[in-house]
Amino acid sequence: MSIKDSDLEIKSQDGTLYNEDLAPVKHSERSWGWFEIFNVWSNDIQSLFGYTLAASLFLTYGINGWAVMAAIILAGFVVMVLVNLTGSPSVKYGIPFPVMARASMGIRGANFPAQLRAIIAIFWYGVQTYFASTAVSLLLGALVTAGTTATFLGLTTIDWISFIIVWAFQVLLFWRGIEGIKVFLNFAGPFVYVVMVILAGIIWYQAGGELMPAIGTVFSSSGDYEGSAIAAFFAIAGTMIAYFAAVVINFGDFTRFVRSDRELKIGNFLGLPVNVALFSFLALIITAGTIVLFGETLTNPTEIVERVDALWLTFLAAVTFFAATVGINLVANFIPPAYDLANLFPKYITFRIAGLITAVAAFFIGGLWVAVISEIGITGFVNALGAVIAPFYGILVADFYLIKKSRLNVPDLFTADPDGAYYYVKGWNVRAVIAFVLAGAFSVSSVWVPALAALDGYAWLIGAALGGLFYFLLMRGHVQTAAAAQRTHGDSAV
Repeated sequence: MSIKDSDLEIKSQDGTLYNEDLAPVKHSERSWGWFEIFNVWSNDIQSLFGYTLAASLFLTYGINGWAVMAAIILAGFVVMVLVNLTGSPSVKYGIPFPVMARASMGIRGANFPAQLRAIIAIFWYGVQTYFASTAVSLLLGALVTAGTTATFLGLTTIDWISFIIVWAFQVLLFWRGIEGIKVFLNFAGPFVYVVMVILAGIIWYQAGGELMPAIGTVFSSSGDYEGSAIAAFFAIAGTMIAYFAAVVINFGDFTRFVRSDRELKIGNFLGLPVNVALFSFLALIITAGTIVLFGETLTNPTEIVERVDALWLTFLAAVTFFAATVGINLVANFIPPAYDLANLFPKYITFRIAGLITAVAAFFIGGLWVAVISEIGITGFVNALGAVIAPFYGILVADFYLIKKSRLNVPDLFTADPDGAYYYVKGWNVRAVIAFVLAGAFSVSSVWVPALAALDGYAWLIGAALGGLFYFLLMRGHVQTAAAAQRTHGDSAV
């Protein structure tokens, strides 16, 4: 069914549910196409944290490197399907994730997943800010030598200066708004590939004929993973899916600016399986080459560039990896909590104020990354955070496609009228909360409970599937009631 701009107008504006930042974006005001969506994913996987995670997976599970790459590509296809499901509703209605969540969780209950998502995004924002600052630190370290020994919380003086520079730069860029971020993102995504290809070429040239044997032997089966190769394959795929999980659930925050569903799907295809395949190939070459050249495995691109010891490459790599990490940080970890926090008190918290709150909180997270947070391990960190919000993905998808039949009453998403379609019980859908608790307990347990160690890496998928299943079972008796309500609202349900 075609949605007109007039269908997206909110005439009754409740201050506890509405502000201009949360209002539906009309189709005539959208400027994003497939290239912008492609660059969301390009910057995501090409960030320093993304590279380190991908390179670590080649080593952690001890199976053939090509099998690892295949598992990562499989994860790309799975994530593509997942984000097509969560992205399409926002393309249709122009609403961000916290508003979309009102349909299933209730107009007040939506703050539950929104604030959890905000907390997780703030953590990611701080972590990615640290990783982006390592690129700046690399450049400054190549130019000056002062302040490289004394440390505070694991960071040298240069490290802290770099961290503050990156943090402040992101705040300034965010202040320019979504269009300014889009321009920056479109630059960072393609340009970082140039540096990756150059770095891979240098590594390949210097390693010479030893590179291909290294790829065939170093990643054969030398890891410590306890289990079959098939189990390791799917554990890797699950871990990569968990890496994208935070973006998957709130992808509507971005797709509300996309012109059509067709452009969304093209961007997701090019940006996920195709992009991940190329990036994994480059990561495999570079990681294998570090062993040949340096006698040890290096999974951080900044360390690799530093070992190559070429000032021009140091400068180029610092700029591009900084740009890529900052780009995805703004889009994936700054914009979502800004919407989520604004959803809590729309009358008082604007998009920009929420962004400043996010930046201040994330400063402390990034500052504690080296000394505290990183100690729990990268994959465990990724899986645990993904498991927390996984059930909401299943709830959102099951509600929109199975319960609501892909139709929403947009005005009722912004009203506190007890007769509204999404008021439920005092603004809360208790059944959705129960579904989350049941599914979330199991998915988080699969990460931390030793008896469920075999499920490590699948936590996000388990949580999402169970969340959707429990929600549908709890709501199925109300499907006819919901359908009748939609018919009662007549033309307002589109």
